[in-house]
Amino acid sequence: MPKYGPDEQEDDGKPKPACVGLREDLRECLLKSDCVRKNGKTPKECLRLGNDPSIPSECQSLRTAFFECKRSLLDMRQRFRGRRGY
Repeated sequence: MPKYGPDEQEDDGKPKPACVGLREDLRECLLKSDCVRKNGKTPKECLRLGNDPSIPSECQSLRTAFFECKRSLLDMRQRFRGRRGY
């Protein structure tokens, strides 16, 4: 679940970048996965593997949500509907 809403701000008053909550959740999930811990790969390498069985389904769903959120930043229809992942 994302940690921030679209209107929340950092402590210093600056707005948070888009999709930052999903990115942090995905990062932590990958760091706890067997792909990184047991196989000794980097999180970036684990993301490129795709449907590797050592990556939990929770990380797979976070990966999909993060990519959809990033893609919605470029989709002009989503600019009116709002970003996904909130």
